[in-house]
Amino acid sequence: MLPFRIDFHSGEPVYEQVIYAAKKAILSGALAPGDRFPSVRSLSQELKINPNTAHKVVAALTTEGLLAVHPGVGTVVASGVSGSAEERAQVLVQDTERLVVEASRLGLSEEQLLNAVRKHWRKLNPSP
Repeated sequence: MLPFRIDFHSGEPVYEQVIYAAKKAILSGALAPGDRFPSVRSLSQELKINPNTAHKVVAALTTEGLLAVHPGVGTVVASGVSGSAEERAQVLVQDTERLVVEASRLGLSEEQLLNAVRKHWRKLNPSP
């Protein structure tokens, strides 16, 4: 079972969603270095996507150095993928952009948006 999902109704290209979801899983540690990544066939079956799309995803993540292909073993999360704070923050750029656009469409001020984010942050990370 994959540690991520995609939404066929989001309007975003499936390829980009899978790349984004896989990066988040790797950089967050949900997929650790050395963990097996699904084969192209498995990825296409589990996500119900075209095998060519699955192949492009694996190729792109391999090119970026997030995955490594080992003959006889398969595709694994590459060693040395640290997921620094900067890399993790970079992955959130799309989510941040969507949030800001939606807040703007709703007519919220920057301060109202930041207050909403702070409120949810505190729910997830209560102070001791």
